[in-house]
Amino acid sequence: MSLAWTAIRFGTLLVYLFMFAPVAVVMLLSFNANQFGSFPMEGLSLRWFVALIENDAIVRAFQTSLVLGALTSVISTTMGVLAALAMVRYDFPGKRLISTALIAPILVPEVVLAVALLLFLRALDVPRSFFLLLMGHVIFTLPFVVLVVQARLVGIRRDYEEAALSLGANAFQTFREITLPLMLPAVLAGMLFSFTISFDDITGTLFWKPGGVETVPTQIFAMLRNSISPEINALGTVMVVFTVALPLLGAALARRVSARMTTGR
Repeated sequence: MSLAWTAIRFGTLLVYLFMFAPVAVVMLLSFNANQFGSFPMEGLSLRWFVALIENDAIVRAFQTSLVLGALTSVISTTMGVLAALAMVRYDFPGKRLISTALIAPILVPEVVLAVALLLFLRALDVPRSFFLLLMGHVIFTLPFVVLVVQARLVGIRRDYEEAALSLGANAFQTFREITLPLMLPAVLAGMLFSFTISFDDITGTLFWKPGGVETVPTQIFAMLRNSISPEINALGTVMVVFTVALPLLGAALARRVSARMTTGR
């Protein structure tokens, strides 16, 4: 038995090394003073991060990704919360069909979803635009918000809402004062999920974005087609730190909110 567990742990370690070693190498090379990424490193430098700030194309791509991610998270979270409430709290004809349709984008490969949406809008003679890009990201991130909020909402007893209604509160007041605070950690988690997924997305973005608009992932892809610049390593490091720090910050915020609700402070 001990030999089997040792083999499992060793195999798990190899999987983690296979997954994260390339990321660690990219992050390490982003501090390389030499223009050519090679080992051993000749020294440490922040010159490539300074070059990122001075690169107007990268700055514009970063701004576009931030705006796109923020709009996607707001729209997906709003629609996801309303959809989760409808799925959990109410019964209506076609509920199972709608629930399946909401979750379907997760089950369909993203490249298939991207091509299908592009062909559908092209058949309607709708040109590629930032609005199309935004709607594509919303379609892809909405199921994650719905699943996270649903999981939280199922654990919230209906008795709290019924007590508020019996004491004279209307439906909106009950949602604002009772339901929303109880499911707030899931709402924040869903918002961060949707922002992070939108910020990192490249497959759908390549199909949906209009000409002249670049996000950070598509900008990296465009830079890789020309040459492997050290700026790409620095930009990759920024993206890794950004996308890892956000969920960690969100988890800490969700725990703090849950602790406050538990203690009543």
